[in-house]
Amino acid sequence: MTETAVLRQRTHQERPAPPGKGGLLAGLLRTARPKQWVKNVLVAAAPAAAGELFSRHALLQLALVFCLFTACAAAVYLVNDARDADADRAHPVKRHRPVAAGQVPVPVAYTVGGCLGLLAPAAAAWLCGPAVAALLTAYLAMQLAYCISLKHVLVVDLAVVTTGFLMRAMIGGLALGIPLSRWFLITTGFGALFMVSAKRYSEAVQMAGEAGATRALLTEYTTGYLRFVWQLAAGVAVLGYCLWAMEEGGVPHTSVLPWRQLSMVAFILAVLRYAVFADRGTAGEPEDVVLGDRALALIGVAWVAMYGLAVANW
Repeated sequence: MTETAVLRQRTHQERPAPPGKGGLLAGLLRTARPKQWVKNVLVAAAPAAAGELFSRHALLQLALVFCLFTACAAAVYLVNDARDADADRAHPVKRHRPVAAGQVPVPVAYTVGGCLGLLAPAAAAWLCGPAVAALLTAYLAMQLAYCISLKHVLVVDLAVVTTGFLMRAMIGGLALGIPLSRWFLITTGFGALFMVSAKRYSEAVQMAGEAGATRALLTEYTTGYLRFVWQLAAGVAVLGYCLWAMEEGGVPHTSVLPWRQLSMVAFILAVLRYAVFADRGTAGEPEDVVLGDRALALIGVAWVAMYGLAVANW
């Protein structure tokens, strides 16, 4: 290969990624990560657990809370991508993100993210009450701190991501004034830690022996430690759920079958099935794992059905 050809190839490799399809609005939408919005469905978890999901007031409040939480998450993504634009341009995959590729200018990303971060808690205080506004503000502060420094701190990074999921599950109950059960919080919190640590473990397994980790902190974790975390979290989540299911085990029920106790079977099977992917190192995004495995999806449907019958006392 001639010197001219080598130079031409090097120039092509170093050329920044071309802007994505669409204009500025399309770039802002892509930066807001629409695929991640499915996680915000967790806002319905507490009302569903309390059997107060299907009233008109509850549905309107939950739709509003879903939109507000999505706006806060989008604000964090925009600020994060603006802050990491230079580093993302050197990454083989992240360089195609709208901010890194130049489709969304960095000042615009900061401005839109800042506006969303200010308007969402303000709207929550006006429409949902101070408790919801306070939780959204705490979520924003925690996630921005994560983007700036906490994502580089061992263990704390796992706790922050897990707490983000737990906040999603709590906010629906706060919006509707529903008391949050201690078993609900324990099961949700450790269930989230199970999925987060399983994802980290899978990333660590897949990047073993390769240079250039997608997360710099992964090089400081060992696969043995991450395996210990997801196994511990799975055990505590199962224990918490079983304690919830057996809490009224001695109380006569009027339903056809003891659905609360029977739902333990589906929940444990779901955790065991998910653990198969975690053990293989293929537990990536939780929604991809659940929707991509037919058996796990069917177990999930069975669990939802039994959980619903238990709450409705049918």
